[in-house]
Amino acid sequence: MVRKIIWTKKAELIFQEILEFYFKRNGNKIYSATIKSDIDKALSLISKHPYIGMKVENKTTRILINGNYKIFYEIESDKIIIMLIWDSRQNSNNLKI
Repeated sequence: MVRKIIWTKKAELIFQEILEFYFKRNGNKIYSATIKSDIDKALSLISKHPYIGMKVENKTTRILINGNYKIFYEIESDKIIIMLIWDSRQNSNNLKI
């Protein structure tokens, strides 16, 4: 069963900040578009195979590592809740799910 992907506001905001950072840094949208495409492919995989990610400490959240990005998500009966997309090159002390 393919589950619907739902983003939390926090996840949307942080992912948008990541895309904007690389747009400003590179002066074009090419790398940001590549990141978005890669994340979209990973989310499609998660929607089809939700248990592919590893469990994290709180037991309800899973994580799928996709290149430099960690996708934190929770599984519900008919949907996947995206809690956070994290660029692993950032300071992990700022990471709060």
